[in-house]
Amino acid sequence: MSTFVKKDVGVEGGPEIHSEVHRVRITLNSRNIQNIEKVCSDLKKGALDRNLKVSGPVRMPTKKLRITTRKAPSGEGTNTWDRFEMRIHKRLIDLHAPSEVVKQITSISIEPGVEVDVTIID
Repeated sequence: MSTFVKKDVGVEGGPEIHSEVHRVRITLNSRNIQNIEKVCSDLKKGALDRNLKVSGPVRMPTKKLRITTRKAPSGEGTNTWDRFEMRIHKRLIDLHAPSEVVKQITSISIEPGVEVDVTIID
């Protein structure tokens, strides 16, 4: 679909095939918003330094996992409740790059608690 081969003209005038450019989607998940934003900015900065086509980070809707439970273990007494919530933030970054360059870009130090998923879409 979006796979193409980058060609250059060599010294003798014949075309040289450098590398195949793939569409790569990087998905980032984290509970800490500062960590995920730092990793996103590092990835985007590394891709722009190599003059790659980058789109993103796209901020996906935050998942809110909620648990409501009684405070009293026995169930007697006043009906008091605890409400716990865990928020999961998600970001998407799309790149158009060869797979070797993607390995170099994703070799940055990733903050703790950030899950990175790299998929190649052809």
